Amino acid sequence: MRMTDRSTLEYPFDAPPPAGEIREVAPGIAWLRMPLPYVLDHINLWMLDDGAGVAIIDTGIGNEVTRAFWDRIFERHLNGRPVTHVLITHLHPDHAGNAGWLTERFKVPLTCSQGDYLMAHAWRDQSSGYQVDALVDLFRHHGLDESSLTEIDATRGTAYRRAVPRFPDRYQRLIDGDTVKIGGSEWQVIMGYGHAPEHASLYSTERQVLISGDMILPRISTNVSVSAVSPEGNPLKRFIDSVKVLGRLPDDTFVLPSHGLPFYGLQLRARQLVEHHDARFAELQEACATPRIAAELIPILFRRKLDAQGLFFAMGETLAHLNYLVEAGRMRREPAPGDRTRYVAV
Repeated sequence: MRMTDRSTLEYPFDAPPPAGEIREVAPGIAWLRMPLPYVLDHINLWMLDDGAGVAIIDTGIGNEVTRAFWDRIFERHLNGRPVTHVLITHLHPDHAGNAGWLTERFKVPLTCSQGDYLMAHAWRDQSSGYQVDALVDLFRHHGLDESSLTEIDATRGTAYRRAVPRFPDRYQRLIDGDTVKIGGSEWQVIMGYGHAPEHASLYSTERQVLISGDMILPRISTNVSVSAVSPEGNPLKRFIDSVKVLGRLPDDTFVLPSHGLPFYGLQLRARQLVEHHDARFAELQEACATPRIAAELIPILFRRKLDAQGLFFAMGETLAHLNYLVEAGRMRREPAPGDRTRYVAV
């Protein structure tokens, strides 16, 4: 048992395994790290012993580099053992990018939530409301400049299909509260909301381990963005509520996140994430003492220079904060010149 009255997170490992290698973090649980071609330059993946085979949790981005590292792992570490499960925590390309490749290779179904399975296909197919044009129109309405919109339009349109080149045509559905049995252990599915439609974290009471995916990260806050199909939705409230649910798990839970290092201190980190957003809400309210359009508020939340991808996420997250405040009665929307919306603190 580790202390529960903690003021800092505890990291049992001071460095990740090299790409293409594995490191055991608990009996029967191996840690893999794969590179990403983004500012956030890595993702943690997990392999769990499953009797005669192994279960894979998340798959990495769908490019040749990642698949070559997977080939190296299969050759060096599986010793002919089959893959028995391919499970993704959610649909984002760093998690789902090789789902099709792995399920086809090992003749196993994909396991994931229904919401993420369906949205992955909607993004790949650019279904109505999921085209980049719809998002560009939304961002234009909220004041993003034309130069940035042109760059987003040029880079985001087929981005998901490029990063997830194949995605399975069928799957096994995960539902909140389900039990997934892997290698003699039972893992409870805890759905989280806001970052993805239905993000599946896995918790083992017996092992006191949480595979948290992107819901609880040790050093950064997870992106939570408004979508064009639900422009006045409140994903950030759902995310914060989900973080609070995870924060009620035992504090000596060993957390295996998708980014950063594995850690202890789940309850502290959950509080930190809630407090982080509370501070941003207060800053936005102060800034909106005078009515502002959303694009003007990006520097309040993001104090660094942003490239097109960064601006894409920043705009969506700024709108998520504003929608939260509107629903909470702390902000209101009003029409602005040029067919725009501006926000003013209440």
